[in-house]
Parts: sequence; C-alpha cells; structure tokens
Amino acid sequence: MEFTAQQIADFLGGEIQGNPLVKVSDFSKIEEGKPGTLSFLSNPKYIHYIYDSQASIVLVNNDFIAEKDISATLIRVQDAYTSLAKLMTIVDQTKTKKHGISSLAFISSTAKIGENSYIAPFVYIGDKVTIGDNCSIYSNCSIEDGVIIGNNVNLYSGVTIYNDCIIGNSCTLHSGSVIGSDGFGFAPKEDGSYDKIPQMGNVVLEDNV
Repeated sequence: MEFTAQQIADFLGGEIQGNPLVKVSDFSKIEEGKPGTLSFLSNPKYIHYIYDSQASIVLVNNDFIAEKDISATLIRVQDAYTSLAKLMTIVDQTKTKKHGISSLAFISSTAKIGENSYIAPFVYIGDKVTIGDNCSIYSNCSIEDGVIIGNNVNLYSGVTIYNDCIIGNSCTLHSGSVIGSDGFGFAPKEDGSYDKIPQMGNVVLEDNV
C-alpha cells in the first residue's frame, strides 16, 4: 500500500520539505534506509545517518536543523517517534483480518463466541468460556474452563490461559504466553522439605494489556 509524502503530512499535520509526490510502501531504519521506504529521526546520535540515508521520506522533529544536503523528502512534525507510531498503527489496521471458526478447533458446547471473531485450527476452548467480539485466536491456543475474554483481543499461536482467568478488552498475548500458572507457593517443613500450596486464585488482565 503506497502513500505519498503529501498524504502522510496531511495525516500527521506535518510540513513537507522536498517532493510532496514521492511515494513509500514500507518502513526502514534511518541507518538502513532504502528507496521507497519511510524512516524517522528522533535520537540525536543518529543524525549523521540522515545525510547518506536512501530512504525516500524521513520524519524529523520541527527543531531539526540540517548541516548538509539531504536527498530524502523531510516531513517535519512535533514528535517524529510518536508520529511514526501513528503511521504504523494505521498500516497495521489495513491488513486483512481473518474471520470464522475452523472445523479443526475444539469448542465446548457451553462456550460463547462473539461476533466477527476468528478461531484457528487446533484451538481448544473449554467449558463456559466467554470470548468477546472481534477476537483472533490463533493455532494451538488453549483456553481452559471458565475463562472470560473481552472484545478486540489477539491471542497468538501457543497461548495458554488457565481456568477462570479474565482478559480485558483490546489485549494482545504473544506466542507462548501462559496466564494463570502457579506462583511460588511452598510451605517449609521442619525436615527441610516443602509442601506445595495449591494456587486457587486466578489472573485478571485489565484493558489494553
């Protein structure tokens, strides 16, 4: 997906210095800039890279002063790092999102799945689980009995959520995450050994974790 410097500047409320029609379709580091990519400069220790960078567009702070010629088109903004985050969020949101429930997933008959959610092959969803709207549950996730998951949650491959845990809205759990596993509950005994203390609570992740 291509964007011109003018489109990017309009979105960010920035000021263009250079060619407003130059196009980019990807991001790059300032020290690894390539034609057709957008980079940014916010840390002063990387300033020297901007003079040789091949990136087509570079976001810079309003107070940046160039000491030599720069081939890239500059877009001056209040905070280059924050502006980059906004752009990357927009690009990420344009990616095609999967929908539907795979026939290869196991879902308990007592579980409730919200609208527009994606359940990948080989997902396990236990009894009385509630999953909200617009969620994505990728392969090999295990969601145990009684778990409650809010809206707009992404669980990447291999996530395990133990019984009765609660996941808020707009949370992202990356591959291999385990929510609700035992803590370090051990009672020391006189002979130097330990008794394991059952971990009977749950874990609650609030919104935007």
